[in-house]
Amino acid sequence: MKIYNMHNLLKRSLSGLIFVVIFLSAILYSKESYIVLTSIFSLIAIWEFHKLINFKSFASYIFFAAAIFLLLKRPDSYAVIIILGINIISSVFLIYQLISKKEISFKDDRSKVGLTVRYLVFSFCFLILIPFQKENYDVSKYIILNILILIWVNDSFAYIVGKNFGKHKLFVSVSPKKTIEGFIGGLVFSILTGFIISKYATNYSLLNWVVIAGIVSIIGTIGDLVESKFKRQANIKDSGNIMPGHGGILDRLDSLLFAAPFVYLYINFII
Repeated sequence: MKIYNMHNLLKRSLSGLIFVVIFLSAILYSKESYIVLTSIFSLIAIWEFHKLINFKSFASYIFFAAAIFLLLKRPDSYAVIIILGINIISSVFLIYQLISKKEISFKDDRSKVGLTVRYLVFSFCFLILIPFQKENYDVSKYIILNILILIWVNDSFAYIVGKNFGKHKLFVSVSPKKTIEGFIGGLVFSILTGFIISKYATNYSLLNWVVIAGIVSIIGTIGDLVESKFKRQANIKDSGNIMPGHGGILDRLDSLLFAAPFVYLYINFII
């Protein structure tokens, strides 16, 4: 058993490291590489989600391509505000369905494509748009880099604290392994990381980075639970198997994806 656990840990660590190196390299190399890689992740995640909801259609892919093209071309248009509003309202409704333990319903193809667009397509669009506001990409790329750091810190310390000190389940009906202690641990270390980031990142104040860290930790954790709810309804453990030890791309990006529109809202309309 110990040998198996060690092998699984090594496999998980290696695949996670490869993912991190590829993602960070794309962010730092150029805006084009960031857009291309994130778009590839988006298409894979849409495909994985289609399997979860038993949906076969090209509509979601076409909608994503059209949406990201138009939003990148006119990031300051009123369409961005409308789409962001739809995205945020849809996310809040998913949170309500999670908390109330109501089944997320998608009975026909029309409801499935609508759900995919609101849950994934729009969220990926705002994940891509985050470094393209107010400043040029060479400056603002560090915003998305720091957000990724916050996500990884939250996930890592939620796991470490939960594994060693977790006694009270956070949301046992959806994710039996998550604990309240782990959630608090992830939040505390994310806020501490936000404090450290503020010392080096001059684009936002200490308070703003602490708030961003809180959004990333809390909303990101909820996003993980929402995706777990989809998987539980489909009676599937992982969204895919592209990343050994982690599952699919959607499994790896669920927290970041769900938090992205809320972070975008904060840094573009509140700060």
